[in-house]
Amino acid sequence: MFMDEGRFGRVDLPQRCWAPQSIRPACPSQIIREYSYAFAALSPSDGCLESLIYSRADSDVMSFFLRQIANAFPSEHVVIFMDKAAWHTTEKLVIPDHIRLEFLPPYSPQLNPVEVLWKELRKDYFHNRVFANMDAVEDQLEEGLRNMAIDNARVRRFSSFLWMNM
Repeated sequence: MFMDEGRFGRVDLPQRCWAPQSIRPACPSQIIREYSYAFAALSPSDGCLESLIYSRADSDVMSFFLRQIANAFPSEHVVIFMDKAAWHTTEKLVIPDHIRLEFLPPYSPQLNPVEVLWKELRKDYFHNRVFANMDAVEDQLEEGLRNMAIDNARVRRFSSFLWMNM
């Protein structure tokens, strides 16, 4: 599996969108610095996706997410590839027995297919949208992650880019 965290919030930058030739589209935008974090782990081989939404990213939340993955795959030995964020390498991190962590090379987000998941979520669920509060952001994020989790074929398609080109 590959794992990463993404930050989602109420800062929105207008993106390209379609409009008739004679009409200039009005795209809502806001800059309110409130965020929640989405943790996601996916398997490019079968399209399985596990996720968690939380208000912060630290070793306690990371340990909780690793337990969630361990409970989702109790009879499998799970190898998780991730970056070296501070909460991934701390001594305080609790790693379940049947999970092994491996680290991607520094400054190489292009090797992590979860980065593509964040791009897909932002495009499909956050594109040119303004949210009244963080609950609305988290509801939208939850809907997007839930829809991705049930569409294993789509997750497999966008996350297996490394192996498709070999």
